[in-house]
Amino acid sequence: MRTDVTRGPEIWIRGPVAVSDPVPPEPAHASATPRRYSFVGTHGGAGTSTLATVYGGHDCGRDWPGPAAPRSVLLVARTHATGLRAALHALEVFRRGGAPPGLDLDAVVLVADAPGRLPRPLAQQIKVIESAIDVYRVPWVQAWRLGDLSGTPPRETRALARLTASPGRSR
Repeated sequence: MRTDVTRGPEIWIRGPVAVSDPVPPEPAHASATPRRYSFVGTHGGAGTSTLATVYGGHDCGRDWPGPAAPRSVLLVARTHATGLRAALHALEVFRRGGAPPGLDLDAVVLVADAPGRLPRPLAQQIKVIESAIDVYRVPWVQAWRLGDLSGTPPRETRALARLTASPGRSR
């Protein structure tokens, strides 16, 4: 055994250690500030304006968030072939470090491009995206197409509503 190596103190505790007057831990949500999000479209017409209005957050359109915008990014794409390819490309940009420094990619939001079930090839592309990152799905909402954003978001989007909830917003 080498004797010329400096070693730190060793502490050994046997048996239970009594703690006087334990203080319960403060819930994480009590002191944490709510996280704000920037909706970034991976292609034109992805739905960033609608999502930012309905769920709260910053609408970046197709641009990266500016200095005053939230640094947490939700990439947005439609569920058609072009939209899913654009989402995969944007994920690759983040993976390779091509996004501006300081941005956090939190999830991808996929907005239905039409009512009804997705064709199998599109559903398979979504599985690829889901294997890389959290995905929130937004179904077709006819009222949004007509410009009425005043109603309650679809119940299928409860998880997205919880993620983006800010003080004063109830979902």
